[in-house]
Amino acid sequence: MTGTRPTLEGALDCEVVTTRSGARAVRDRLTGELMHPVVGPAVEAERLYVSPSRLRDRLAAHDARPLLLLDVGLGAGSNALAAWKVSAAATRGRLLELISFDRSLGALELALADEHAADFGFEGAGREAARALVRDREHACEHARWRCVLGPLPDTLDAIAEASADVVFWDPFSPRANPSLWTTRAFSALRRVCRRGATVHTYSGATATRSAMLLAGFAVGFGPSIPSIPSSPSSPSTPSIAGDDRQATVGAVDVRDLDAPLDRRWLERLGRSSAAFPADAPADALELVRAAPQFR
Repeated sequence: MTGTRPTLEGALDCEVVTTRSGARAVRDRLTGELMHPVVGPAVEAERLYVSPSRLRDRLAAHDARPLLLLDVGLGAGSNALAAWKVSAAATRGRLLELISFDRSLGALELALADEHAADFGFEGAGREAARALVRDREHACEHARWRCVLGPLPDTLDAIAEASADVVFWDPFSPRANPSLWTTRAFSALRRVCRRGATVHTYSGATATRSAMLLAGFAVGFGPSIPSIPSSPSSPSTPSIAGDDRQATVGAVDVRDLDAPLDRRWLERLGRSSAAFPADAPADALELVRAAPQFR
């Protein structure tokens, strides 16, 4: 993979790279982790987040309420931009209320640079919206209101009203680089703000991630299959790509909103797993998961 050093103020911790599949991606130089590492940002955003969340149908529904989407892990803005474009393409329907969370806007600033913007899908009105987000921390138009919240998660979720979110894109760095966002505490903070009918979408298929979501009160299911990469790249600048697919994860307030809920076979494997639970799981975590409504 080849890299381009950033030149923007505030983006010095990131660089744009070309993966072995030919996709452009942003790499965080501090952790060595890639954002949308295998198939590229636009394809992954559609495959893992926009399509499984049924965002197009939800925005087209006759509902006076705005649809509140929490974009956890703004990064280079790919998931948020994909959602924004869906709302822009809708001829009628609900307003998209989009809130992006991150510690920094550096990756987004880099993706918006003239030499990179087209590779990351930032063109026309979408690019202007993202530029306004960087400049003013918010942008409003006829079809969407987009704002960002900077600071450490999950504490920044405290500002979100209880039972208000309709869709969540959970896309922070991996548990290896950012363990605090894959805990029972983090998903409990998220569960507080999810309303009835809400769904949560994440790339992680780890057993500990799924058990953390179950312990937080979500119903949990299998998500779409995605190309797999190893959790620890062979070197920070050249991660290798594995050929096997893995499955993402979908959470829901109501198990009836899941296409493929975790089943009894998954529960049986949980008891044999060497990495079954997050670090903050209670001592009786296995009993609590077994008692989850979806397994009764």
